[in-house]
Amino acid sequence: MMRRSGHAARTALIAALLSALLGACARSLLPEPAASPTLFALSGESEASAATAGPVAPTRTLIVDLPRATPGFESSQIAYVRRPYEIEYFAHNQWVDTPSNMLAPQMVRAIGGTGAFHAVLGTPTSAVGQFRLETEIVRLQQDFSTTPSHVRLTLRAALIDTATRKVVASREFDARVDAPTEDPYGGVIAAQRAASQVMAELALFCAASVR
Repeated sequence: MMRRSGHAARTALIAALLSALLGACARSLLPEPAASPTLFALSGESEASAATAGPVAPTRTLIVDLPRATPGFESSQIAYVRRPYEIEYFAHNQWVDTPSNMLAPQMVRAIGGTGAFHAVLGTPTSAVGQFRLETEIVRLQQDFSTTPSHVRLTLRAALIDTATRKVVASREFDARVDAPTEDPYGGVIAAQRAASQVMAELALFCAASVR
């Protein structure tokens, strides 16, 4: 009787070990879950708030359209280049949203801070303004072809008279800022500074164009 009990116990132990081993093997054959990307926000507030504010215009209203983006810069992927004409993207680092969606509210705040308009509104809106600002992100990329690497942000802007559809003024803004470190985070820091510079220049451009 004791022999039978001992044999049964050994059989159960072997079966449990085999089951655990098979389970481990099965798990090892499954693909590893993809690591979540590190997300970064893009802000242009720090220097844009330095735009000189004047007396608030009594009637001017400006509608700021969502910026367009040239192909390659319309997604939340963070772009970089190592040689001309070839755009690459970081695999594990992304913007939390598209550059267009992140920069649009910064434009509204920066231009509103100049006091050149009674109201500055982003789209979508049912309001009809005297002026409309159309912009396009030409490039936003970290360039590793130089040492140190640098971020370049280029933005085209056109201020339009809503009633006549005529362009009141247009300009291309281009900021180049060296990255403090040779990695995606260094590029993000440089992108913040480039965006701040462009937002400040854009705000002053809009204010000067209607005064």
